Amino acid sequence: MLQLVRVPMSDKHLEEAVRSAVEQALERQISLLREKVVADVLRELGSGAQSSAEQTSAAALQKAIAAIQAGSTQKEILRALLENTALASGRAALFVIKAGMATGWHGVGFSSDNAVKDSPLDITWGLAAAAMQSRSAESGSASDMDESFISRVGAPAADHAVVLPLLLRDKVSALVYADAGGEGGTLDAAALDVLVRATSAWLEVISQRKQAQKEGASEIGEAVQPTPQVNDPFASHAPIHSAKAQATAVAEPEQVPAVAMSVAAGAGSSAAASASPSPASGGEDAEIHRKAQRFARLLMDEIKLYNQAKVAEGRKHKDLYTRLKEDIEKSRGTYQKRYGNTAAGSADYFNQELIRSLAEDDVSLLGSNFRR
Repeated sequence: MLQLVRVPMSDKHLEEAVRSAVEQALERQISLLREKVVADVLRELGSGAQSSAEQTSAAALQKAIAAIQAGSTQKEILRALLENTALASGRAALFVIKAGMATGWHGVGFSSDNAVKDSPLDITWGLAAAAMQSRSAESGSASDMDESFISRVGAPAADHAVVLPLLLRDKVSALVYADAGGEGGTLDAAALDVLVRATSAWLEVISQRKQAQKEGASEIGEAVQPTPQVNDPFASHAPIHSAKAQATAVAEPEQVPAVAMSVAAGAGSSAAASASPSPASGGEDAEIHRKAQRFARLLMDEIKLYNQAKVAEGRKHKDLYTRLKEDIEKSRGTYQKRYGNTAAGSADYFNQELIRSLAEDDVSLLGSNFRR
């Protein structure tokens, strides 16, 4: 159900313009992010990705990753991951981790998905425990898995299996089990590692993108507050940074154990911690100052999120403003339209956040072309 909030008619056009600017900035970078995720995953895997090509072609992996990145919700992304494990395994199952326990979400290649869905998995020993501890893929005998799980799904023809952790913010949020299945099946652990790592990276991108949209909506007086999507299996544990958002979040009707996924919590908490105090003036002016500060922080967070390489190089070479001039000035224009003619206009919170957040309190990092 949608909760409607009245917006003054005088703010309608301004609200639409700001929302459009935020959305365009997000969409402008999404294709570049897709390519960056693939490049980062393959670079991190190094020689492992190359050896996997002997069994699973690079073109097939690229196509599989593209299918994963086509998903816009966590459920779509995880479903695409499972479906594409068929490239490198005979059967696979995904287990979500909550409160130290693993519960089956879905499986592919098994005689019945019911053998996996909602079923527990012992993660205190064997391959599952090793993957939880090492936070990396673990291969070994299928007999080193939970006996009750192997009994439900049947032992693979070849006594070999792999368990891969799906990491989000350095936490194991899910485990992927895979084996060769019946006679003639394949098991390419390196290719599976590529797919799982790409999935982890893409889940983070999607979560940060949605969080940026939520923050932008709250700052511009968004008229509608949507509840989590009903087709998102982990909706109740999507990143939440405010008491208001947490209170309005509802669990998804599908009874699937939720993963504790605090993907963008780091960015949100750091912004909150670094917030400078609002002016001492009371009433409406104090509220305007507070909102202006928050909006300026949001704009800086967006610039950093979608220009990570440029930010790093700009800080290193002390030419941040030159490298990011287009994004900075577009964001400045958005800020000025919103708060330039308000009580917060003279405070110039945009430049304050530009120096504090983007330049890490060192104005020299912005370079000689920067003018306050």
